[in-house]
Amino acid sequence: MYRQTLTRAVRPAVRSFSTTSSAMASGDTGAPRSTAQGDAFTKREKANEDYAIRMREKEKLLELRKKIAEQHDHLKKLEEHINEISKSSGGEQK
Repeated sequence: MYRQTLTRAVRPAVRSFSTTSSAMASGDTGAPRSTAQGDAFTKREKANEDYAIRMREKEKLLELRKKIAEQHDHLKKLEEHINEISKSSGGEQK
């Protein structure tokens, strides 16, 4: 019985002092990659993504400018219509 107790007590200690290291690549631990490790592919991918984002933003800005111009034209027409109505009713205040 003493022999079995010693065997069980020593066995976990031997395993915890093993000399083999677990094989891990960078990023396997869950830690984020540092910016210094960026290879050419990563830099190129980031550049492509940034370019695509800029193009989408540029398209959105062009659409917004177009809508603003349309609204401006609509407001001009409404203002002209209001001026015509006020002239025809004789209520010109200017």
